[in-house]
Amino acid sequence: MNEFTKISKNNLIKENQILIQVLGICSTLAVTNNLRNTMIMAIGVTLVTGLSNLTVSFLKKYIPRKVRMMVETLIIAFYVIIVDIILRAYLPDVSKALGPYVGLIITNCIIMGRAEAFAQANTPLISLWDGLTAGAGYALVLVIVAFIRELLGFGTIFNIRIMPKSFTPWTIMVMAPSAFFIVALLMWVAKSMSLKAGGKK
Repeated sequence: MNEFTKISKNNLIKENQILIQVLGICSTLAVTNNLRNTMIMAIGVTLVTGLSNLTVSFLKKYIPRKVRMMVETLIIAFYVIIVDIILRAYLPDVSKALGPYVGLIITNCIIMGRAEAFAQANTPLISLWDGLTAGAGYALVLVIVAFIRELLGFGTIFNIRIMPKSFTPWTIMVMAPSAFFIVALLMWVAKSMSLKAGGKK
């Protein structure tokens, strides 16, 4: 198994940032009641994580160790602002729906975590891949949660009605606590599978 495959498996499944490492929970609870908005948020976080990792890895030799986290925050903020500007320009309705959560990507623990734990110690290309796959693992969980919440909360997928007219929407699915319960169930399944796989070894 080469390095890229190993990183992909770890970031998507074995060490998923949300399900195993319990990072990025706030946005998971807040933005997952609409699949379209969730996917755009997930793409934004994935790109910011990948590009931040790439930039930190390129510049790590020139960043004094004592101020490295400040510089990393500036790098992350730079990419988040670009994502925010693009959303405001081309998808204003999505930008308005996501509100402050786009700006709060800066505080997402996953991005700073990958920059500190991986990009500071690895080459640019592999760091870019680590950032993109870590973001993809985050996106995977968000999309699953959003799919369940939108389907049961509104009876739609991508704002297209799927459930019959007789279906009564589950109001709780539109509220943040539903995301909490769904994420908890997914964590339970992921942890059980991880322990089972570990036991077989």
